[in-house]
Amino acid sequence: MTRFFYALILLCLSQAAFAIDIQPNSVYPRVQLDTSMGLIVVELDRKRAPLTVDNFLTYVVNGHYDNTLFHRVIAGFVVQGGGLNLKQQEKPVDPPIVNESGNGLSNTFGTIAMARSQSAHSATSQFYFNLGENKPLDPSSKRWGYAVFGEVIAGEEVLIAISNVTTEHNRKLNWPDFPIKDVILKKATLLPRK
Repeated sequence: MTRFFYALILLCLSQAAFAIDIQPNSVYPRVQLDTSMGLIVVELDRKRAPLTVDNFLTYVVNGHYDNTLFHRVIAGFVVQGGGLNLKQQEKPVDPPIVNESGNGLSNTFGTIAMARSQSAHSATSQFYFNLGENKPLDPSSKRWGYAVFGEVIAGEEVLIAISNVTTEHNRKLNWPDFPIKDVILKKATLLPRK
């Protein structure tokens, strides 16, 4: 990709940041996730992952994550959500963002990162929490990684509880590791600045 393309993306996202209140001047914004199993609070790192944080916060402020499912749960690995409504339907998403996995943040326990397809620059709304030391998800000199953009600062016990739910292969979606009983992200809220 050209420098012009990256500059255009930055310009568009910066304009979007001011069009809605995603605290564009806050380097470490915090988001509270009210789940059916308890509260989780994440602190995001706009300094190292500005595009990813702005993208995530835009979905938060627009209510995209409210009443969505955690649809992939693997104990000791990840808890993933942000893409399905309560009817197990994929929600509409904005265009994919540039992969910021080379930002120095690592897929270690308690971090939040962007889910994507095999294509490096395909992340949209889906995110996951690392439940282990998932260094293979970090970038290397030969491949793109998965972009970490923050960490859990409260509610690790909730994540661990979610990671222990019973899962099965969802035949409707043909997705593995799907919780048998719904684990719901009831509401995501951008917390006021300190």
